[in-house]
Order: sequence, then C-alpha cells, then structure tokens
Amino acid sequence: MTNDLPNPAKLPPGRLYRPADLSQLAFATTAELTPLPGLAEQPRAREAISLGTGIVHGGFNIFAIGPGGLRIQRSIRHLAEDTARALPPARDWVYVNNFAEPHRPTALALPSGRAPVLQKAIHNLIEDLRAALPALFESEDYQKRRAAVEQSIQAKTEQAFAGLSEKAAAHEIALLRTPMGFGLAPMRDGKVVPPAEFNAWPEDQQKQARDHIHELEKDLEETLRGIPRIEKEQRDALRQLARDTAERAVAPPFEQLSAAFADLPEVLRHIGALRADLIENLGLFMPQEGPQAPGRAAMALGGAFDRYEVNVLVTPLDHTEGAPVIEELNPTLGNLFGRVEHMQVEGALVTNFRLIKAGALHRANGGTILLDALAVLSEPFSWSALKRALRRQEIVIEDISHFMGLTATVSIEPDPIPLEVKVVLVGDRRLYYMLAALDPELAHYFKVLADFDNDAARTPENEAMLARLTGAMAAQNGLLALERGGVERVIEQAARWAGDADKVSLLTEPLHDLITEADHVARTHGRAAISRADVEQAIGQRIRRQSRVRELSHEAILRGISLIDTQGARVGQVNGLSVMSLGDYAFGAPARITCTVRAGAGKIVDIEREVALGGPIHSKGVLILSGYLAGRYALGAPMSLSASLVFEQSYGGVEGDSASSTEAYALLSALSGLALRQDLAVTGSVNQHGEVQAIGGVNEKIEGFFDVCRARGLTGTQGVMIPASNVMHLMLRQDVVEACARGVFAVYPIQTIDEGIALLTGRDAGARGGDGKYPEGSVNQLVEARLGHFAEIRKAAGGDKAQDGGAPKGAA
Repeated sequence: MTNDLPNPAKLPPGRLYRPADLSQLAFATTAELTPLPGLAEQPRAREAISLGTGIVHGGFNIFAIGPGGLRIQRSIRHLAEDTARALPPARDWVYVNNFAEPHRPTALALPSGRAPVLQKAIHNLIEDLRAALPALFESEDYQKRRAAVEQSIQAKTEQAFAGLSEKAAAHEIALLRTPMGFGLAPMRDGKVVPPAEFNAWPEDQQKQARDHIHELEKDLEETLRGIPRIEKEQRDALRQLARDTAERAVAPPFEQLSAAFADLPEVLRHIGALRADLIENLGLFMPQEGPQAPGRAAMALGGAFDRYEVNVLVTPLDHTEGAPVIEELNPTLGNLFGRVEHMQVEGALVTNFRLIKAGALHRANGGTILLDALAVLSEPFSWSALKRALRRQEIVIEDISHFMGLTATVSIEPDPIPLEVKVVLVGDRRLYYMLAALDPELAHYFKVLADFDNDAARTPENEAMLARLTGAMAAQNGLLALERGGVERVIEQAARWAGDADKVSLLTEPLHDLITEADHVARTHGRAAISRADVEQAIGQRIRRQSRVRELSHEAILRGISLIDTQGARVGQVNGLSVMSLGDYAFGAPARITCTVRAGAGKIVDIEREVALGGPIHSKGVLILSGYLAGRYALGAPMSLSASLVFEQSYGGVEGDSASSTEAYALLSALSGLALRQDLAVTGSVNQHGEVQAIGGVNEKIEGFFDVCRARGLTGTQGVMIPASNVMHLMLRQDVVEACARGVFAVYPIQTIDEGIALLTGRDAGARGGDGKYPEGSVNQLVEARLGHFAEIRKAAGGDKAQDGGAPKGAA
C-alpha cells in the first residue's frame, strides 16, 4: 500500500536561513553609527544592578551570573561607573605613627585629595626642622644660655665643696682632688703633711687628726652623694632649655600646619602628638646628643625621621571623578585586604607603618569593587575574610602567614578602616547555585542576583542594537569599520551562535573575536572597511582551524570504515544524527542506528545502557519509546516483544534523547518489515504520544549529513528530517541553502512519528478506523500484526515462563 497522504513539504530556502534586517539604520559603515556603550539589551540584569547599587544598606551586594563569553565584568563596570559619577568622591585614608603604641599605627580619614597635601606638608615641616633645629642649637644665643645654666649648676657644686674645704681647713685637714676621686689629709702651716712626718707626730696628735678626718669623710660622702642630683639637675635644666628653645622655634610652623587642617580634629590630634614627640626626641635632630629614641631600629627603615612621615594608603586622586570602581583580577588575601611588608635590618625582619600597603578594598572603599567569584573561592582565606569584612563593615589587614603559622616576624596591627563598599561578584550560573546550596551565608551578604541573558529576541531594534555594539567594539579596539554587509553577516552569525533564527546571541567575547579576525582578513586584502566576504572568510578560517576531528570522522565514512548508507533502503536501519562538541566548536556526524526484534517478555534492550555507554537522558528516551510502543499497539495483549537498539560503531558515551525518534523508526521498521530510506537522516526526540519534539544542534546535524552526501554526490533525493518545532532554529550554511534551492537536498519538518515513518517507508502510517483497526497494509497495521504474532508465540511457549530466545520465523 502506498502512502495516500502527501509527504511533509520540504522547507523552502527562505525558511532555512534568516538574513539580517537593518532597514532601521541608514549607514554605509559602522563609523557612521552612534556607539552603544555599556550593557546591551539586558533589562533584567540592568534593573538588578541599579537596585543593588542604589541601596546603601548592608547585605545588598550583587552576584552577577551568566556565561563567561558575555564579558559581564565590562558591562557591569560601565553601569557602576555611570552610578559612581553621581556619588561623592571617596575619602582619603592615611596611616600615621601611633607615638604611644608604635605597633598599632593610626588610620586617619581625610576629605578627597587632602591626604597628599598632609603628607607633603608634614614632610616639608620635618625637612625644615632638620635644618633649622641644629642651627638653632648652635647659635650664639643658645650657647650663652646653655653656658649660663651650666655655670649656675657648676657654682652649686663648687659651693658645696667650698663649705667642706673651709670646715676641713678649720681642723687643719686638706680636701684633695685626685684622679681617683676626693681625699682628706692632715695639714700643717697650710701644707699637706707627708706620711713619714705624720707618723712622727705624737700619738695624741695623730689620733686627733684621724678623728677629724673620719668626721670629715662623712661630710665628704654626703657631699659626693649630692653630686648626681646636681648633675641631674643640670641635665634637666639643659633639656628644659632645649625644649623651651625648640618650642619657640617650632611653634610658628606647627601653628601654620594646624591652621591648614583646622577642620579635621583627628588630624589636629595627630599633629599635636607629633609635636610633643618631636620635642621629646630632639636627639633625632642632634645625633651627637642624647640617647636614641625608643623603637629607633624599626622606625629607621627609611631614615630616623620615618616616624613623622605620613603613609598615604589611598586617595581618589587616582580616579577621574565620583566614587571609585575597582576590578581586582587576582583576589588573594593580600591583594584584597592589603598587607604589611617587612625589611631586613641587622638580620631581623622588621616593619613600621610606612610599609602598610593598600588592598583592592581600600581603593574601592566608598565605591564599587568587581570580583570574579571563582577566583575569590579559589584563593585560600579570601572568601571567609570577605564575609568577615562585610559583617564587621571594616577592613582588617590580615597576614596569611600568621594563619598558617609559617613565620614569627615582628609585625604591627594597623587600625581597622571602616568599610563602605558595594561588592559585585561575577560567576557562571552553576557556580552560583552550587555556592548557594553549600554556603547559607551567601544570601545574607549578596541579596541581589543579576542574571544576564545569553541571547535576545531578534527584532529589528535588537539587530540595530547589535550593529551599534559591533561598531563600538571595532572603534574601541582600533579595528576597521564594518560595511553594512559585514554587519549583517555578523548579526546572522550571532543568531547561529544563539541556535535560533529568531534570537541573537549577546555573548560579546566571540563577537569581538570574529570582528578582530575579519579585520585581519580585510587588512590582508588591503580593504578600508570590513566587508561581508571578510566576515565570511573569517568564519570559514575558524572552522578550518578546528575541523580536524570532523574531517577524520567524515573520512572514515567516505572510506567505508564507518558504515553509513546514503542511498537505498534497509529494514531496521536508519541514519541518526549526533553532535560532537570539542571546546567551543561543534559539528554534526551521522550515525547508523539498528534494531532487531523477536518474541519475548516486552523488553526493549538499550545496548548502550547495558554496557554503561548510555547516559541517563538517553536511557530515558528509550524508556519513553517503550511506553509509546505499548500505549499505541499493545492494547489487547501484553507486550511480547524483545528488541535491541544500538548505535553501530559507537565507542564512546551516548547522551541525550535526540535519537529517540530515530530509534522509534528503526523499531517500527524491524516490526513491520518495511525498509527505511537511507538517503534520509533523522533527528528528534519523541514523547509517549508519538509527537516529535525539538532537539539541540539542529544546524550542525543537518550540515553533517549534507557534507557526507555532497562528498559522495548529491542524488536529489537526500535530506534530513527534523522536528517541526526546530524550524525556527535554522540558520544553515549558504552551501546547504543553495543545494536546497536547487532541489538536490531537502529539509523536512516532522511533527509525529506517523509522518516520519510514512516519509521513510513510502507507506501510509495508518490511523485506527471506527472498528478500532488500522488500514490493511499500513505501517501501523503491520506493526500491530507482528506484535500480535509475538503474543501468540509467547502464549504458546508458556507466557512469562517462556525463554526469551529462539527468534520466531520471519523475525528481522
């Protein structure tokens, strides 16, 4: 019985490829178009980012998700910079010496741009004092006042000894000053009595002299005990003189410095502490005098006057206007939160506040910071430290070596800095959902999700948007402008990347790469602008670079190593279509699918699953096929079929359900005994009602079979059967479209298994009549009859106890 119903109509060439429509734009090259800055056609993500950047309350940070090729960071940066321009500039932050506790440097906040002013002012002040103070202490006036103080103190010493000398002289005892100190000796007639003469004295005179000396020794001891006090008094007096002198000298410049920062109380307090420390450590300005200041080794890393300098940690002078927007590409703990560096001094690693270095959070404080989520999670301690900073709302410089116990160097503990920043994490969707499942704190710190679309509807407005975006990319990267034809080909390729003729991909990374390669082609040919032919050649060259595996696969088919028929008809055999993905390149390849049937217990054996080469989705497709078969034909008797399905010469994993309709045709052919056309290839999944459903990679699958047929010679009957719901996705190569236009190749849209089996067999599938039976000779009638025959064999063999073996007569 021949098929009385018309075969599914071949798709006309106009349905196989949708050209771009730029009628809304009047231009010759993209140089005439207004560039499209920022985010292209992402209303959902734009609204989320606006919400996140607009709410100042804690926790409303942003987690942006989408494909990597979308260049989300760049798009968000444009939006964040637009928002930042309307915000006040961030404050400057500096670290200064804490004179009371040098190991805890003090953090000071200043209005934008004033930190370098403070740094320069204090540096100049110290430099001026380094020259002025030594000169002041060497001046004649100071030396006279110093000499007066010394003479006054010396007079007190001489007065004490003069009184003792008079008392000794009254008892004819001499007070002697020797290199060993002071001594007492008897005296007669104003002269010291030699020892020999003293020994010749009468005993009572000697005793009297000794008694006087003993008594005077007590007075001498008391006088000598008072000498250190007098000397200390002298030192204190000289020190006070130096202080008073220095105070008078430094008062004017310090008052001038304080006046410049009168509006900043914290800075004034530091200036006051600096002044007091300077007065207490005048020895720094006169190295020849006085002891070294406390902590001198650590503070002298860059010189003795480092203690007075200002470490400008961050200043928004680095930014043009508004709040800062910082992107940190390597978010290590030190790069994010800053670090304290060390220097080797006298064999030890030491540091001071001048060696505190800013992190990305310091630079972004008051604005926005962009971080790659995977990079943050990959760095030890960075993720937990980031959450701590957001919880405390302050930046604490933490040393990773202390966490790991690797070093025991002398370090410092800088003051924490208040944190006011909007954090934007960027990652792919799988990472976000995985992190949300594993870390419940994610929702607390990142309350705003910005989900970027992969593609957009292919409307004239969006095509115009893509044209402007393409022009902006070319201009920003110093590429040639694109002619209208070149832009149209880029848009058409964007639809191909989207896998849908009615959509365009928003992935800017491949778009940028394509126009860069097309620019190279155009320059090679000496053109002033990128033409359609240049874009076409760039696409062809890219495919050529990546097509080694595809060529080997086709070569195996053409040499007869992989068995694929493109002519004739075979029972239980059909050409399926698969897609192989290698990196960012995918290509289609035909695969032979075969089926054998016999009487059995109603089981369809998926050989791929049995040998663990079939994935769960593929196995699901086979089970759905089993349900379709049972619901369609086994209405009055149990399924008594044993069938086996296999992808022939498949040595790797098989996944997906896009071959389930193909397997259905092979099974129906094996049951009906009707041969299937081998000049047609099939793709599409099937549901339990026999409806053919959409699949992915439809363009690559069609082109894969076309390439094999063309290499063998197009017969005019060859073609591909695809789900009708995939027609909207067609963006085929021009050679395929041209072959279809010439009538030597065809693409058939299929809605049901009945349509497909009729096209493959040339026999009407058949529909049940009022009597509940299929028309005689139809595909469905032959299938149902064969299943009834299997049921009889099974019943005769003992039903469920029958062995599933011994194929009955006539089995395929």
